[in-house]
Amino acid sequence: MFQDSVATQVLREISSWPNVTTESHRGAIVFFRVGRREIGHLHGNRMADLPFPVRIRERLVAEGKADLHYLHPQTGWVSYHIRGEEDLEPILQLFRMNYARPWLDRS
Repeated sequence: MFQDSVATQVLREISSWPNVTTESHRGAIVFFRVGRREIGHLHGNRMADLPFPVRIRERLVAEGKADLHYLHPQTGWVSYHIRGEEDLEPILQLFRMNYARPWLDRS
């Protein structure tokens, strides 16, 4: 049976979340937004890039959950390279984290 690519599965899942909109650009880049805030984007089936506060990015990289952004390593952005089906859930976890933004919870 044919299996959807990781990018297709990510697109299907994230676009189903409340208030998430998607925007496609040439080169197979798909942006995910909540209102005006970008929660990340996909570079086809190659890589996901997500913005985080620098302190969160530092933790994600230290824990091996993401890599420094391939172009802007000093920012809060991270990159996650898609190698195979096993990368689906880790990518979705990063998007879920950015969508929920638990670091803003002041309780």
